[in-house]
Amino acid sequence: MNEHKKQKFWAAQAWVEGRWQRDVLLEVGPDGHWLHVQAGQPCAEGVTRLDGPVIPSLVDTHSHAFQRAFAGLAERREAGDDDFWSWRDRMYGLALRVTPEQLRDIGAQLYLELLQGGYTQVCEFHYLQHQEDGSAYPDELAMSWALADAAAEVGLGLTLLPVLYAHAGFAEPALRRDQRRFATDAAWVWRASERIRAAGRPLLNAGVALHSLRAAHAGDIQELQALVGDADIPIHIHISEQQQEVRDCLAATGQRPMQLLCNDFLPDRRWHLVHATHSTPEEIAQVAAAGASVVICPGTEGNLGDGLCDLSGWLEAGVPISIASDSHVTRNWVEELRWLEYGQRLGLQQRNVAAAPGREPSTAARLFEAARKGSAAPAGFKQWGLEKGARADFLVLDPLASGVAGLPADSVLDGLVFASQGQVLREVYVAGCLRWQPTHPLAPSGQSAVTERFIRTMRALV
Repeated sequence: MNEHKKQKFWAAQAWVEGRWQRDVLLEVGPDGHWLHVQAGQPCAEGVTRLDGPVIPSLVDTHSHAFQRAFAGLAERREAGDDDFWSWRDRMYGLALRVTPEQLRDIGAQLYLELLQGGYTQVCEFHYLQHQEDGSAYPDELAMSWALADAAAEVGLGLTLLPVLYAHAGFAEPALRRDQRRFATDAAWVWRASERIRAAGRPLLNAGVALHSLRAAHAGDIQELQALVGDADIPIHIHISEQQQEVRDCLAATGQRPMQLLCNDFLPDRRWHLVHATHSTPEEIAQVAAAGASVVICPGTEGNLGDGLCDLSGWLEAGVPISIASDSHVTRNWVEELRWLEYGQRLGLQQRNVAAAPGREPSTAARLFEAARKGSAAPAGFKQWGLEKGARADFLVLDPLASGVAGLPADSVLDGLVFASQGQVLREVYVAGCLRWQPTHPLAPSGQSAVTERFIRTMRALV
């Protein structure tokens, strides 16, 4: 796959520096990062011509891989009310049964689907750690290595985020019995992160995560902060996903979740707030001042009935945002961006909510560029996209695909996000190497080995 030599690509049209540019020469160094990206260049001999518009991939900045096996299994209501909390209790039933071997099979299927959906890196918010009875595996990172093996099999980049998960609620001293596989403390999380980063595996890095303010109390957070110190690694946390969480936090602490985080724990640019669905203007201002980012998961938030974030508030405050598939009911960033905007339209009864007249009138362009810029830090990178120094990850669009064919060049992104259907990608590259295309060994016929293992695992679990 030409993994250790320079390569040159040429695209008639590519998304560079936040806009479409013509005749773009892209040179990959032996380390899989961009050496040069320059528009207005001819396609010279020996350069690989890319046969379609070229755009950066995105990072899927929040994933629970094992929940891919639960997608489609919680869409029935036999009696009573159904919300996030009842969904969570049913999801635990699956979490209590998955083995490392099964997690690898689930992860490989998921990560292949993420490649097909235009993601080339995933941030795994990983809290399924221990054996079914809650005891440690002989190698306490057995579940982490299962995910790393799955990502390596399909060629997807992986940022593992071992999760601090110590309490069942704001006033609870410990976890519930059905949360026994999740139990960790700050020392465990830091040790896991150090081991993963020291493994030296290609396309694998690590940060840390705190499950939530209800599951990681003040002492837990302060201990992990002390262990992390000044280390430049990503720190993720679920926050303000549901109204009940906000009410519980107010009752227990007198502050809303993002208020509590910003006032008591002083997050900085390393912090990435997952969901951040229920916010006030004051909280948005606090997060912006801290330099933290938010991770929005429109497909999952819609599926769970969480609510709609204040998208305009986050964008206008300049808070970095990224997109994620979370529970994996959706696995395509185009659909995530579409639902992000459509949720706002339905809630506000307006169109093109995310557009910025006078600055960026294209809704798709503003959302995509925000998600592209916001992809780097949650995954532990300094930069992301078609720019010198970034990892050479990119997508080649099929110019004849539904919703794209026939559009003028400057409308391709609009058509992709708001009018496309089905597969629109011709090729997916990670670190300059082809990882997926319709005729690639992993797809469609070659993916059967991955999918057959997944199906066997599903039959054993369900």
